[in-house]
Amino acid sequence: MSVIIAGIHTGIGKTLCSAIICQSTGYDYWKPVQAGNLDDTDSIFIQKNTSNNIKIHPERYRLQIAASPHFAAEKEGIEIKREDFILPRSHNEIVVETAGGLMSPFSLSFFNINLIQHLELPVILVSNNYLGSINHTLLSVEALQERNIEIKGIVFSGEKNEASESFILEYTQLPLLFSIPFLPKIDKESVAKVAASIKIHF
Repeated sequence: MSVIIAGIHTGIGKTLCSAIICQSTGYDYWKPVQAGNLDDTDSIFIQKNTSNNIKIHPERYRLQIAASPHFAAEKEGIEIKREDFILPRSHNEIVVETAGGLMSPFSLSFFNINLIQHLELPVILVSNNYLGSINHTLLSVEALQERNIEIKGIVFSGEKNEASESFILEYTQLPLLFSIPFLPKIDKESVAKVAASIKIHF
């Protein structure tokens, strides 16, 4: 089953999570919108840090400015439309990674969470432990559930915080799919090691 990797915030570990899932399952990878850093995109990160020849589908939009997609698109004279997004054709399942948090906008009326609704795929929600992460995680879960979007479960990324994690899991009643430890070095070996330690069943 193809899945969407969404995060409670930007820079939360979505791409690392995507790499681990792709390494573990052999799924394809697709980042519909890349904003900035076009010489070292998230797609390039997946390519560099997986070792099983993951098929990477090209981005639908490649924006030059490293900013919120709505701002970057406006500055570049681009209008991002819902109907422009079609899941790539593949004989394989696909890991789809969003750009930013659920309410990161592409336009005044089109947000990441609307893209998720449009693609009609279940979500894996990536959380991280920092002051405020409980609030961000619970708000993200509520936003998805209010729109009847299926949540496969939660992935915690980074330094472990048992108190925060147990509260989130107890409150939401969502399964913990796996945890990603803090990795001092991210490369093919470290990604493969984490991928080998988990079992993913969708």
